[in-house]
Amino acid sequence: MFVIPGQYGKDNCDGYSRRELLRVGGASLMGLSLPTLLKHEKVHAAEEARYGGVGYGKAKHVILVYLQGGPSHLDLWDPKPDVPDNVKSVFGPIDTKLPGVQFTELMPKLAQELDKTTLLRAVSYSPNGLFNHTAAIYQMMTGYTADKVSPSGQLEPPSPKDFPNWGCHVIKARPPEVPMLPFVMMPRPLQESNVIGKGGTAGFMGRAFDPYTLYPTGDDMDMSKMDRIRVDDLQLRPEVPQDRLARRASLRETVNASLDDLDKAVSKYALDEYYGKALSLVLSGQAREAFNLSAETDALRDKYGRNTFGQSCLLARRLIEAGTRVVQVNWPKVANSDNHSFDVHAGLSARMKNQSGPMLDAGLSSLIADLDDRGMLQDTLVLAIGEFGRSPKRGVSTSGNGNTDDGRDHWPYCYTGIMAGAGVKRGFVWGKSDQTASAPVENPVHPIELLATIYHSVGMNPRRMVYNHLNQPREMVNADAVTGILS
Repeated sequence: MFVIPGQYGKDNCDGYSRRELLRVGGASLMGLSLPTLLKHEKVHAAEEARYGGVGYGKAKHVILVYLQGGPSHLDLWDPKPDVPDNVKSVFGPIDTKLPGVQFTELMPKLAQELDKTTLLRAVSYSPNGLFNHTAAIYQMMTGYTADKVSPSGQLEPPSPKDFPNWGCHVIKARPPEVPMLPFVMMPRPLQESNVIGKGGTAGFMGRAFDPYTLYPTGDDMDMSKMDRIRVDDLQLRPEVPQDRLARRASLRETVNASLDDLDKAVSKYALDEYYGKALSLVLSGQAREAFNLSAETDALRDKYGRNTFGQSCLLARRLIEAGTRVVQVNWPKVANSDNHSFDVHAGLSARMKNQSGPMLDAGLSSLIADLDDRGMLQDTLVLAIGEFGRSPKRGVSTSGNGNTDDGRDHWPYCYTGIMAGAGVKRGFVWGKSDQTASAPVENPVHPIELLATIYHSVGMNPRRMVYNHLNQPREMVNADAVTGILS
């Protein structure tokens, strides 16, 4: 099998592992000699060393606030006043901290924090089987389109062959500097109908880089589920003192030293990495304490919102503060459902006014303000985005779904997101939508360019090569960072 070597190994003085040398040994069959492959590797290494620029490496932590379901940009943060009634939002416009920039009345708190962020007015892509949630979510999470998409948008379940979630790339290249969970995903899995978790795993990268999933018990309408967080797997049983557990670890290492064949047989499961992470987390109370929301004042918890989304945003801040590298907060309601969901094909006016609007406004504004007040926004990158927006015209079908006059369908051609922190410009607007928020007229941004911006911000070349389950080279994402929003 032909594979261009990636990172240097440790088995040989020339830097390559035995396995890599075996792979390249047959390269001449494909017309490539070992010297040619080494030359390619040298060029690749030089490109890695050269990569950098504005905003590069400023983020130590990343929080993705993922607004699953596709929030309506016209009804939140891109209102258009001089348009026909079937386009205009039922919610009135309000001024924000930025002169000339308006939100709707649903976002009064976030409007006062906008001077700390960059508003992305023209996120856009043309769908290729991506008009439905699951396929669009997979693209947003991995940077790649899915292989199998049915007319309804459903996909095959998560597979070890999937492209990795963006956060898995980050923690592999930038593991935490303290004994802390590298990547936490909460409070529910990515989901549309019966497809659960697609785009939320490490895929072909291996289970050692999967996120720690915090999905408290209770259904999606249970707004107090974050009060019942259980992290029993991080608890040290009282009958096993720390020194005894440490001795067990030492004994395990001694036994394993004489079991080379067994270690080789299970090496692909990264058991040593699992064990090492688990041991350090159990011995350290830092991870367990980070989950203790009751340590926060009632006033701050109220500010975030006493609901699943608000308390998830607060917990994201606590985890980052404790040393977690990546947190992904998934909007706490499955796509393609009623109540609290952004997937508003019907009942938009009541649902956004009484449910999703206030939750988003309180949770996201408090997260940005809290990080800034604590000095954490300087090295924490925050992105809030959905998989697409909603159709400019109410009551029309753009994806095959039925829509009432008080509903909007899926719309990937133009929508809005927000970024803040870690070198992202403050009080800045990037991009512009047209008169009906239907299409970009300035600086369109593809969702995968946002992933590239995350990689860039944490000090990674977005086009770094990784190898899939077939040992085929693939770029982390086939896009470049949006450096125009960075400083």
